[in-house]
Amino acid sequence: ENRALGVVRNLGGRVEAVQIAIEKATDKPLVYYELDATDPAKPYTSGPGTFVDTLITMAGGENLGASLNGEWAQISQEELLSKDPAVILLGDAAYGVTADSLKERAGWGELSALKNDKVFAFDDNLVSRPSMRLVDGLEQMAKLIHPELFK
Repeated sequence: ENRALGVVRNLGGRVEAVQIAIEKATDKPLVYYELDATDPAKPYTSGPGTFVDTLITMAGGENLGASLNGEWAQISQEELLSKDPAVILLGDAAYGVTADSLKERAGWGELSALKNDKVFAFDDNLVSRPSMRLVDGLEQMAKLIHPELFK
């Protein structure tokens, strides 16, 4: 029991440290989290109410998928391109998706995230199911979305 309480205190302290750092953020960049782009014209992303949605918000970003219907939603390529995310997190990087492969998709090379080198491989195992790893995912997301706060 004492060991469990220690783990909970440690995790809570790490979340609080991220929250304190994020309070200093001056912007909330639009973040696209890619889950699966087997069909690049309609890739899957994280919609409202998911762990990923919550963590993007806690990490100081705005989830591009938050306005979609359904927790794991498809977004049209046209809508995604018009929203122009500032940061792209590739939850499907383990399957070979890279910033270079995004540039090969029609129109994607014009996205702000690609132009500004704000496309990052992201370990989806940290955020896809409830566990203590969610805190690791939060920390990693916050550092990618707001690197200026974690130097």
